[in-house]
Amino acid sequence: MSHSRPGPTDPEQTQEAGRKRDGQNVAAAHDRLRTAILHGELEAGLSISQGALADRFDVGRTPLREALRLLQREGLVVAKPNHPVQVAALSAADFEQLYLMRISLEATAIRVTVPRLTSDDFAELEASMAKMDHYERAGDALGVRAPHHAMHHVLVAGAGPRVCAEIDRLAEHCERYRLRFAVTEHSDERRVEHRAILDAARSGDPDLAVRELVLHYARSASLVFDALDPHRDLERLRTCVRALAPEAEQVLRAGA
Repeated sequence: MSHSRPGPTDPEQTQEAGRKRDGQNVAAAHDRLRTAILHGELEAGLSISQGALADRFDVGRTPLREALRLLQREGLVVAKPNHPVQVAALSAADFEQLYLMRISLEATAIRVTVPRLTSDDFAELEASMAKMDHYERAGDALGVRAPHHAMHHVLVAGAGPRVCAEIDRLAEHCERYRLRFAVTEHSDERRVEHRAILDAARSGDPDLAVRELVLHYARSASLVFDALDPHRDLERLRTCVRALAPEAEQVLRAGA
């Protein structure tokens, strides 16, 4: 009877399989924790041990440590050896910087994209609007997210995938604040603002599209600041808005 023997590359294959499995575990842990932070399941400012995190999310200590390193690089956690993990706090300074970057980048992206939009793009935009309207009328804030993201993605896609990826990251970070301070409750105003952005894009006028987009974000930012820090001086954000769409500056409150 002949017996098969492991080939000379079997140890290498085993190591490669192990690295692949570790990478998958890290990616899964990172995605799960990141989603929990962005959606408020892990509350801002929460202090929790790595052991408790590992138990709560059923992940191993090694992939958890690597996932936390990635999250710390993104600014979502503070993790030090032999100390509890702290979920990044919400602050007016952080939110202002997020919106300054988001408005600047997305205004440029929509300006680039509007002249390139096709009839298929507008069909997709209208479909997203209809889905958003459905979920908003049903009071389903979670359901609104996918069509809302799809709409904004079409409007900036012409700027390229790297730009879109950064816009997505900024939008996700802003969502922590929007969810915490109940900006999602203002659905009627948001519906009107999204319609104005879409109609401006359909007109083929990039300047008008930028104006409506910046107005939309200036209103959203003001709602959060009113709840987060009503006395904050918004001069940096005001300077950004003034440069892109002067009409939108009046939407931002006067500050301290």
